[in-house]
Amino acid sequence: MPVEGARLPVEGTRLPVEGARLLVAGVGNIFLGDDAFGPEVIRALEERPLPPGVRVRDFGIRGMDLAYTLLDGWSVVLLVDAAARGERPGTLSLVEPELPDGRAAAPPEAHGMDPAKVLALAAHLGEEALPRVLVLACEPGKLPLGDEDIAPGLSAPVRDAVEQAVAALHTLVPALLADPLVTPALDRPEESTAPAAAGRPPTAATGAEDR
Repeated sequence: MPVEGARLPVEGTRLPVEGARLLVAGVGNIFLGDDAFGPEVIRALEERPLPPGVRVRDFGIRGMDLAYTLLDGWSVVLLVDAAARGERPGTLSLVEPELPDGRAAAPPEAHGMDPAKVLALAAHLGEEALPRVLVLACEPGKLPLGDEDIAPGLSAPVRDAVEQAVAALHTLVPALLADPLVTPALDRPEESTAPAAAGRPPTAATGAEDR
C-alpha cells in the first residue's frame, strides 16, 4: 500500500539550533487494532534511534502524563498517532493542530487519550505558551469501538506504515532540531496548509512503557 511520506525543503546539512529540545511522543491503545500505531512506531525506533538529545517516549493512553510533559520547555513536540482523515488506510499525514487558548478545560479521561483534550489541559495549566505541536498521523483501517471489541495487532497497511513513519521521523527530526519553525512539505500540500483538530475517538485502558 503506497504511503504518503514527508519531504523537507532543507538544503544541505544544518547544525541544530542551540538549546532546541524535541519530544517525539507515541500515543494510542495497543489493544485497539490500528490505534496502536503510535506505540508501534516508538517501539520500532529502538532499532533505529533518533539523534542524541531527542526524547522518545510512548505515552500510550496516559493523557494526564502527556499534558504535564508538554509543559517541560520543549521547542517542538511531535505526536505520533492514528487519526482518521479520510485517506487510504496506511497514509501518513503531517498536521499542525490549532492550539487551544488556555481557557479552563476538562481533564482527559483516566482511561483514554484524546490529544485535543490533552492540549487544552496543558494550555490551561501552563504559565507559558505551549510548544509547537506537530502530529505525524496515520490513517487507520477499522478501529474497535470499545473494550468489548479488543483487537490487538495492526492491519496490514498500517503495519507497513510503521517503517515509513520511522523513515519520515529520521528526516523530520534533524530538520526540526536545525530550525524548530520549519514547515515540512508532504507529497500532497493540502495535508499541511491549514491547522486541523487533533481529536480522536476515546480509547480504553492500557499500560505503556517509557524509553
